[in-house]
Amino acid sequence: MNYQNPFRALTRWEWALWCTSLAAVTLSFVLGSDRDVLTFIATLIGVTALIFLAKGDVLGQGLVVIFAVLYAIVSWRLRYYGEVITYVGMSAPIALLAIVSWLRHPSAQGHNEVEVARVSARAWWILGLLTVLVTAAFYFILRHFNTANLIPSTVSVATSFLAASLTFLRSPYYGLGYAANDVVLIVLWLMAAIKEPQYYPMVLCFVTFLANDLYGFFNWQRMQKRQEKG
Repeated sequence: MNYQNPFRALTRWEWALWCTSLAAVTLSFVLGSDRDVLTFIATLIGVTALIFLAKGDVLGQGLVVIFAVLYAIVSWRLRYYGEVITYVGMSAPIALLAIVSWLRHPSAQGHNEVEVARVSARAWWILGLLTVLVTAAFYFILRHFNTANLIPSTVSVATSFLAASLTFLRSPYYGLGYAANDVVLIVLWLMAAIKEPQYYPMVLCFVTFLANDLYGFFNWQRMQKRQEKG
């Protein structure tokens, strides 16, 4: 892959989406009564990661690893052990594997762009089975650790595993997987923010994540059509 300055590849729409996301998160932090700096930093890295994931840029995967560690620390404070285990034990390692996969499969039609792949029917069945098994196992693990909001945390595991696996497989449907996870996490962190207002930036974080992941899904579809046509 002939890697170039990743910011030069952003379109006007992508600059607008990224800057709006950063501004929304920053405004939430500034106006908040209780300011948690680590939460703020994590959200800034998170929204930046997503805009580059939407571009198919491997930089996004690297930022996902950093975000996963910071997000796990924030989650630990609230006893959201499901999020801690999911991001440190699953999302971060899969992102590292995805970095290798993306670097080995660059697109021939664009700098800093991964080659989009189609997931076979057999792979979908295997992925579905693995998702069920992982979710079932995590349910009992999380229950053992008295995880707060057990059911939403378990659902988050399922959607996170599915979405992270699809990024490794270089499928456009990773965006829908993460969008589903964003909805779950909006609910999860809203529960926390009601009790501790300093976590409202995390709610806004996942609202912006939702917008970015939906954009990622549609942009990857365009990338796939362009690559296959070429």
